[in-house]
Amino acid sequence: MAKAKDLVIVESPAKAKTIEKYLGSGYKVTASMGHLRDLPKSKMGVDIENGFEPQYIPVRDKRELINELKKEAKDAKTVFLATDPDREGEAISWHLKELLELDDKKAKRVTFNEITKKVVTESIQHPRSIDQNLVDAQQARRILDRIVGYELSPLLWKKVKKGLSAGRVQSVATRMVVDREEEIEAFVPQEYWLLDARLNCGAENSSFTARFHGKGDKKQELHSKEEVDEVLAAVEKAPFIVNNVKRGEKQKSPAPPFITSTLQQEASRRLSMTPRRTMSIAQQLYEGVEIAGQGSVGLITYMRTDSLRLSEEALAAAKDYITGHYGPEYYPGKPRHFKTKAGAQDAHEAIRPTDVTLTPELVRKDLTQEQYRLYRLIWGRFTACQMANAVYDNVSVDIDSAGYTFRANYSELKFKGYTAVYEESKDEESNELANPLPSLSEGQALNLEKMMSEQQFTQPPARYTEATLIRAMEEKGIGRPSTYAPTISSITARDYVIKEGKYLKPTPLGQVVTGLMKERFADIVDLKFTNQMEAELDEIESGKAEWRSVLENFYGGFSKELHEAEEALDGVRLKVPDILSDEYCDVCGRQMVVKKGKFGYFLACPGFPECTFTKPIVIEMPGKCPKCGGRILKRTSKKGYVFYACERGTDCGFITWDVPTKDFCPICGKTMFKHSGRGPLKSFCINEECPNFVPEDKRTYKKKTPEEKAEAEAKKAEKKAAAEEKKAAKKTTAKKTTAKKTATAKKTATRKTAAKKAAAEE
Repeated sequence: MAKAKDLVIVESPAKAKTIEKYLGSGYKVTASMGHLRDLPKSKMGVDIENGFEPQYIPVRDKRELINELKKEAKDAKTVFLATDPDREGEAISWHLKELLELDDKKAKRVTFNEITKKVVTESIQHPRSIDQNLVDAQQARRILDRIVGYELSPLLWKKVKKGLSAGRVQSVATRMVVDREEEIEAFVPQEYWLLDARLNCGAENSSFTARFHGKGDKKQELHSKEEVDEVLAAVEKAPFIVNNVKRGEKQKSPAPPFITSTLQQEASRRLSMTPRRTMSIAQQLYEGVEIAGQGSVGLITYMRTDSLRLSEEALAAAKDYITGHYGPEYYPGKPRHFKTKAGAQDAHEAIRPTDVTLTPELVRKDLTQEQYRLYRLIWGRFTACQMANAVYDNVSVDIDSAGYTFRANYSELKFKGYTAVYEESKDEESNELANPLPSLSEGQALNLEKMMSEQQFTQPPARYTEATLIRAMEEKGIGRPSTYAPTISSITARDYVIKEGKYLKPTPLGQVVTGLMKERFADIVDLKFTNQMEAELDEIESGKAEWRSVLENFYGGFSKELHEAEEALDGVRLKVPDILSDEYCDVCGRQMVVKKGKFGYFLACPGFPECTFTKPIVIEMPGKCPKCGGRILKRTSKKGYVFYACERGTDCGFITWDVPTKDFCPICGKTMFKHSGRGPLKSFCINEECPNFVPEDKRTYKKKTPEEKAEAEAKKAEKKAAAEEKKAAKKTTAKKTTAKKTATAKKTATRKTAAKKAAAEE
């Protein structure tokens, strides 16, 4: 009789494949494909009167998988529940234990912070029992969100619009976007002026710019043209004398390694990845990628974490790599440890590569473009966080004229340090001057070339981007690492918020729903209250609070607010205002409004049903068509690629992939263009008759050579041929199997017939 194997249950097939390779023949590793038991979709599934008892049922479309797991679990000696190492994963393991009817002796819980042979084999040797506190914290969150969604959503259907949904965290996130929009609308810009002096010290190429700082040592802001003119009049005939020169060394430390929120923010800023896409790609890197010569390898540690802790083993590996590849001067002398913020769950490490020697370039050929870019980001951030500080030479010069001070600063990189590997991006660029300074000394007289003044106005706070909203949610304690991405996806999918470029803007629907929530359900959308609820869930996890008591305390106030709202809004229907467009109906002349249909947004006549005219939304770009002077419109191809074309279509024929800018060529006066992409890209003229014309191969992007195109086509054809060959092999195997089964069936039938004949003869 064959020896019983140990069964290991993980969440995904990709992870199962990698882990089975590490554990060997004594183990069978299979996947649960996520939750196998959950609250029903058709009803609330929570018995509020009976202590908030959840009514879990098997997931309907996974019955076959459940039966298969039950059979495998019955035959196994030990069942290792190896779902993800977080609250959700702990709850899935608990549901599996209950569903498969496993006793405590047979069911063992293991977690893998990284999918490497060392960690997997060590974890299997040190299993534990299921942490009921973690399970209860997850149950409380699930039930809390179910109560809010199932009791509040019907009110929104009746009072606002059918099909709406309310959620505890999503409602707060929507409110944050709405509040920011209200701040922007209420903002009153204030005038201020920048005043710069262009100076030189008499030597060749010694010009530099100094900015007005104030009177004497006191900083002063210029708020009007009159104040600027007063300074200009004073310095017009006065000398400019170097008053003070400060030279020094400035050191800049690297950013800490990634946690979930900072990874999502940086991927949004640098890679233009949505939080949901970032987490999806990170999951692939965590679960394992096929690396040539090594098989499936988990490249990063678990990606849902808010801890900055790094293992001693990882720190030692980083030291060896840095000193070996960059030199001992690039290592700070001792490992860097980063302090995790208060309230964070310290169960996991920060997000880091499992093996720092597997550099992005080393594994690039085995990764997709998205996997490579995200892995490069994670690898770079981790490696840099253990490197020496970057060192800058700083010079600050104060220049006096007529009692006013003008200041110039310059900073030059002296030692790269961690910036040799990675430098953190910023949400907003500074408008500080950064120009090289000549060698200057105190008391030195300078020549004034010209004075330059520029009127400015204070700007309202910027709308949230996905990155800045995640940062704000983290700072205010709204949600947890696992909730940031689904929350933002949810509020955009439900049309409470839309993306305009990279910015998030509330829709009229989002504003109406948030207004109702603020008026009638102040607690649900109160940031401090939501933060407190997260803290209470953490208390459940640590065993300091009982989950039913937390739910009971919440439900008392919530049910009262719900009852009062239903009474106050009896007979009331809130209208969601239409978004007016700049277009007018071609049939009746009414100002058209923005509507959303099955295939996205479009323009419709508000006179429906009398007038049924509709047309697609067009986005007008700056500049004019270089061929006919018409408008340039942003278009999207059937495959989703963005291009730019003249509004006259085929009558004009102008079309380009390059982005029109608001700038005009100084020679021919036609619109300038720039290559689509991120970063400070230089604009260029595409008018072939203009002396300023820039040929396509000399613009900011590299055009593929015929050889490169041919190589790409050959690879594509090779992949297609391999896929067809694989498909044909499968068909052949299937035919052989069918033929074998048919032959076996015929033999069996012949034997049966012979047996019957023999029996009849007897």
